[in-house]
Amino acid sequence: MAVITLFWLPALFTACSSESRLSASPASLDSNLTETSLEKEVRTLMEKGVSLEDRKLQVPVIKQAFARHTTQERARNLAALCYLKTLGTPFSPMDLAEIALAETGGHNLSSKATSTMGAIGVWQLMPSEARNHGYSPGEMRNDEKCAEAAVRTLLNKLEMADGNMDRAKKFYCGTGPQAEAYLRKIRRIRQLLLAELQGSRFTLAMKEKDSTVQ
Repeated sequence: MAVITLFWLPALFTACSSESRLSASPASLDSNLTETSLEKEVRTLMEKGVSLEDRKLQVPVIKQAFARHTTQERARNLAALCYLKTLGTPFSPMDLAEIALAETGGHNLSSKATSTMGAIGVWQLMPSEARNHGYSPGEMRNDEKCAEAAVRTLLNKLEMADGNMDRAKKFYCGTGPQAEAYLRKIRRIRQLLLAELQGSRFTLAMKEKDSTVQ
């Protein structure tokens, strides 16, 4: 994969990657979707639109999280993809990062990861899903193309979920108990990322305050 360098830039393998037919009713799909305070913050950000500056602040947090599962260089490149591939979409970099961590964080965010159901790559796309978006299954081992396919898949799921981001991520996995467990994992990852993001915002604010005082 080509190295992506952005100068302002300073990660639980699941069986949920199988294709699913979405047949559950909206009421049943909305079960267990009670929001925490952190999740309300995410929803509010998404409804208002995430600023470019906030998107940039997310990248080092994502890179740090990814680096717990892979090398620093790979963490940096994957974090850059989360930023670049979500530009112009309803998603923030963290949305793409959550899925990567949920899908292959336990397997070092490896592009070679393949589930027992046949899902491929960091974002675990099924071969048929890849083809639906104009890619060959083998191309899912290319991080950039896998990220693009993941964003397109999540866009489809968001439409199916009538704009509900949590439900869209649940659909990314499928339906039933497996998908419920997947959503819980996504939420745990999100809480950790948001806590670190809030810490970064605080640190930045303190630096700006000190600079003003001086």
